[in-house]
This record gives sequence, structure tokens and C-alpha cells, in this order.
Amino acid sequence: MAEKLTLGFSPCPNDTFIFDALVHHRIDTEGLDFEVYLGDVENLNKKAFNQELDITKISYHAYGYLTDNYVLLNAGSALGKGCGPILVGNSDDKSLDLKTSKIAIPGKYTTANFLLSIAHPEAENKVEVLFSDIESNILNGEVDAGLIIHENRFTYQSNGLKKIIDLGEYWENTTEKLIPLGGIIIKRELPVETINKVNRVLRKSIEYAFNNPDSPLGYMKENAQEMDKSVMIQHVDLYVNKYSIDLGVEGKDAITQMFNLAQEKEIIPKINKSLFID
Repeated sequence: MAEKLTLGFSPCPNDTFIFDALVHHRIDTEGLDFEVYLGDVENLNKKAFNQELDITKISYHAYGYLTDNYVLLNAGSALGKGCGPILVGNSDDKSLDLKTSKIAIPGKYTTANFLLSIAHPEAENKVEVLFSDIESNILNGEVDAGLIIHENRFTYQSNGLKKIIDLGEYWENTTEKLIPLGGIIIKRELPVETINKVNRVLRKSIEYAFNNPDSPLGYMKENAQEMDKSVMIQHVDLYVNKYSIDLGVEGKDAITQMFNLAQEKEIIPKINKSLFID
């Protein structure tokens, strides 16, 4: 009998790209079967806080609060260079007073909000908005600026919005590290052999997608907010890379740096357990 686990990830092209082969058994899942839940990143963060899912995509910021109950897999992460969140507005006026400006964020526990808090701690007038609605909120004048992620990196300019600050660039210039955005965590209470099996199967799923790039397109298009194929491909190219297959030393170093800084600034609680699987 297959071992069934609950699995959460977003409908964004990078996630559907990496999970397609696993979900649809295009690879050997080693006796594992998955009950899939799709949700936006902050929704997934909240489910992880409630320990509702065995395995889930998570913002690295949120993971800082969850290390007692979850551990990070080596496969499945989104981190790299030139892929961070961008603060945008109706103009590129750098004199915008972020202390008083109303800013739409994609969620309190997103890494995007963490990076904004590091770069501009004075920006406290924030409102949580579904990431896909942030552009329209700015254009409608409901907020002064917005923190965009995912597909909106590729659409904000065509909608007339201007970049105020690229928070990914800020992170890279400040730390000289990769930008850790999100990863895949699994419950620590599961048997070690199950945790390692999930990591192996997920790695195989990503490798299959890289080797058969047309295979996940149907699943990506079925779930993507932005249906244009070129935008979906750009999205995958930006967020899925060699660090998604395996974090490696460089990836782990960037994540450790982020959590050390977050603890130093008391943004997250003290972490007492290893961040990574063995």
C-alpha cells in the first residue's frame, strides 16, 4: 500500500514545473502518494503554522518560526540571483516617504516582507493583499506602493508601474549571497527514511522536468495566473535552477546568513534545531 502524504505548493509556474512529474507519477515515487493542496504562498505559510500539511512550500521568512516542527529539504527551493521582490509604485520617485506611505505586501510572513523590513524598517504602514491583486491596488490608488513577486515581475512595467527599489538587488549588494525566497519543508516527526525518500523523489521530479521541458507545460498552464507561455517560461527560468535540485554549500550558506540576520534583528525567534536535513 502506498504511503500517502499531504503536499502543499503554489499554482505558480515554478512550483507546478517542479512538482508535475511527482504528482502525475511520471517518475518512480518509491511507494509515495500525495494529496495535493494548491494555495498562494501566504496561505501555505498559514497552513504550515497550523501544521496542516506534511510537506509544503514555505517562505523562508515563515520557516524561521517553524523550525521546531519542520525541516527543510535540499530539493525544491527557489533561490538565486536577480529574482527578488520589487517595490513598485505609480512613479519612480525615490523621495517617496516609506514611513507614511501605504504599502501593499503579499503577506506578513513572506520573504518579500522580510527583505522590505531589513532594507526599510521605517516602512510600517503595510496592508496584506493577495499577491496577484497588488498591481491593481496601486493602479486604483488604494495603496501608494506595492511589493510584487512571482509573475508580476514581468508585467508591472507594461501596466505603467515604476520600480522604487529591487529588494533582491539590495540583498545581493549587502550580503553578496544568493537570495533565498522559498523552500520545501517536511514534518520532523516523519520517519527519517520517509523524509529522505521525499527529498529523492522531489529531486527526480525536478530533473525530469529539466530533461523534458514540454512535459509540465499543461499543468503549468492549467494553474498559472498568467497564461502567456513566454511569461511562464520566464518565471521558471528565474526561479528554478541548480539550487532547486540541491541547495549545495552556496545555497545553505545564503539561508543560514538570512536566518542569522533575522535572529540578530529579532525578526524571528532563536533557532535551536538544524535547518537542513542530514
